[in-house]
Amino acid sequence: MKIDRYAGIDIGSNGVRLLIMNVYVINDQAHFDKAILVRAPIRLGSDSFVKNEIQDDNIEMLSEAMKSFYSLMKCYKVKKYRACATSALREASNALDVVETVYKNSEIKIDLIEGKEEAKIIYTTQIAEYIKDEKGYLFIDVGGGSTELTYYYKGKSRASRSFKIGTVRALKNLVEYKEWLEMETFIKELKLAEDTVAVGTGGNINTLFKKSQKPLGKPLTARYLRDMHKDLKILTVDERIIQYNFNPDRADVIVPALEIYTTIMKAAKVNDIYVPKIGLADGIVRSLYEGRETLTLFD
Repeated sequence: MKIDRYAGIDIGSNGVRLLIMNVYVINDQAHFDKAILVRAPIRLGSDSFVKNEIQDDNIEMLSEAMKSFYSLMKCYKVKKYRACATSALREASNALDVVETVYKNSEIKIDLIEGKEEAKIIYTTQIAEYIKDEKGYLFIDVGGGSTELTYYYKGKSRASRSFKIGTVRALKNLVEYKEWLEMETFIKELKLAEDTVAVGTGGNINTLFKKSQKPLGKPLTARYLRDMHKDLKILTVDERIIQYNFNPDRADVIVPALEIYTTIMKAAKVNDIYVPKIGLADGIVRSLYEGRETLTLFD
């Protein structure tokens, strides 16, 4: 059996991830198995959203991470890869300089993508696995700098929008009140079907699902998220690390993440949220395999 390897690099606001997947075909059906997932805790959002530019120390750390990722991809004999950066790097005033510096240091070219493209990459390549034609689905992707909402009904995308509401941005008190209002108005104007359920992606909702110990395929409830928000927000970051075993760079952003998810679910009048553990890096890999995205290739 022939196995090819594809890689997706997600350069987010709260961390940088490399996902390498084994891809093989059985009976004309493509199968995707994770070979390795590596995460570097580089918080670009703290620079971009506060200082409007990426600082030298984070540029250096990003370059070092990309050099390591490049070596890993060579070691795994990756066939194709793509590196995508979202709101933190995209909004930085020195974004192009950072992209050029990282490329010189690591040979990895970074694509700056908009929120709508991010949502498309995440959902379009994987939507068939998680939806049924007759139901409504509100996909919610919460990142460090932005939140992407996509509504699917009867198997088709009906609306999609990105909002500057993210966990790192909220942690720094940089989310404008009007952005919350615009998001709630957008949700209400969708006129969601009564049987609509939510589908959540992102590191925070994946962490919460793991903590819940629910079986894969079973949803979290709005009440569970509200209760977690109530319990966690009264704890210090250190107490969250000790009591819930959160990683240090997750323990502070988990509370604003819960606020975002619960606010959306309340506005949408949705009680259940499924967590299929998909993200931008997964979407990149599948897009590369299907040949629908710009490719960055090893010689």
